[in-house]
Amino acid sequence: MTRQFKIDAAKAALSLVEDGMKIGLGSGSTAEEFVRVLAPLVAEGLSVIGVPTSERTGALARELGVQISTLEIHPHLDLTIDGADELDGRLQLIKGGGAAHLREKIVACASDKVAVIADHTKKVDVLGAFPLPLEVISFGLTATKTAIEKLCKNEFGLTAALTLRENAGAPVITDNGNLVLDASFGRIPDTKGLATGLSQVPGLVEHGLFIDIADVAFIAGPGGVETISPAASA
Repeated sequence: MTRQFKIDAAKAALSLVEDGMKIGLGSGSTAEEFVRVLAPLVAEGLSVIGVPTSERTGALARELGVQISTLEIHPHLDLTIDGADELDGRLQLIKGGGAAHLREKIVACASDKVAVIADHTKKVDVLGAFPLPLEVISFGLTATKTAIEKLCKNEFGLTAALTLRENAGAPVITDNGNLVLDASFGRIPDTKGLATGLSQVPGLVEHGLFIDIADVAFIAGPGGVETISPAASA
């Protein structure tokens, strides 16, 4: 049933798509459902150019016949559609479960409008139950990890084990050639402050807090699709 909710949210986001748009295509299972529901419209004649946020999304778009390009060619996008690992009522997000949050944030910030699609299980009162992804370079990893732990504890009272993300016993390598640390805080009361602080740590390339980036969200659940925006939630 969860997949159907993802499909429902993806279909709702199609209402934002117009002919001739340049669209950022997010990463993850829900964003992939958007590519799948977009493809039939493209086959029927809708003209759009997609800029994928990961190699996997790009491969899916090509397979389904959606034209793709890059930010180098199209540095300004009309719209980005992406999922979220967590979102609150103010549309603050945690992203990076698929280790694509650096590219996702770059693409989102190059867009006029950012829409989030998710099933209802992703909506929370306070961010932090989902481990916060931190993309880091391999050089000086221990020093970077120590700096992050010190910042979180001393400035925000947050303590959490920073775990190097692995798959089949080997470190996960992002599309950018970096590593990922996951921080399990439980709750993050000051998301904006933490986002600002983390951005100042050398060696930390990008964190998974998306603050004041999303414009609208389509959240699908048993009762249908809920549309929320920061203004409506204020």
